[in-house]
Amino acid sequence: MYIIFLMIGISISVAALFLGAFLWAVRSGQYDDDYTPAVRMLFDNDTVSSSRGQATKEKNT
Repeated sequence: MYIIFLMIGISISVAALFLGAFLWAVRSGQYDDDYTPAVRMLFDNDTVSSSRGQATKEKNT
């Protein structure tokens, strides 16, 4: 019976350790996306440009 309490205590401490490591990583900016904003302008977005083009064509006619 003692081993069950020991294993529960160890598992709770390991879970708390992983939770602490995850919270530390989030707060220190490990999950911030630094790559996407720099290359966002390189990707072509047809829906925005085509809707703007149609709006200017309708204004000109």
